[in-house]
Amino acid sequence: MENLQLMGLAFGVGILIVMQGSLNAQLGVRLDNALLASSINLLVSGGLAVVVLLFASQNLSALSRVQAIPVYLLFVGGILSFLAITSFYYVIPKIGIATTVAFGLSGQLIFAAIASHFGWFGLPVEPITLKRVAGIILMIFSVSLIKS
Repeated sequence: MENLQLMGLAFGVGILIVMQGSLNAQLGVRLDNALLASSINLLVSGGLAVVVLLFASQNLSALSRVQAIPVYLLFVGGILSFLAITSFYYVIPKIGIATTVAFGLSGQLIFAAIASHFGWFGLPVEPITLKRVAGIILMIFSVSLIKS
């Protein structure tokens, strides 16, 4: 049952990502600057994260462990988030939200299959099976139908 709830949560997060991308792409268009829209988004997001961190006392104990974390783990995720978000805000107004999300999701699924097959980034190993390859091919086919 827990997995079903987590899948429902993931589905909801997908909806939030489309809403967030659409609204912030619109902000970028109105500002005529996707980088500024991304910066505003990340400042608001980061500020909210800090507020939640400060009010959730169980998170404060984790701060003491920050110094033991490799430096790349502290920065690379944020850099990748910035690149992904800013790129989405640039692309969405040009090709549309459905096409952007479809191609973005295809990239995520393909890379996730490869990364999990090899256990990259500390992920559990999930071998690429014929069933997964068929799913990826169907996804790419579906994306081509969305785009045409």
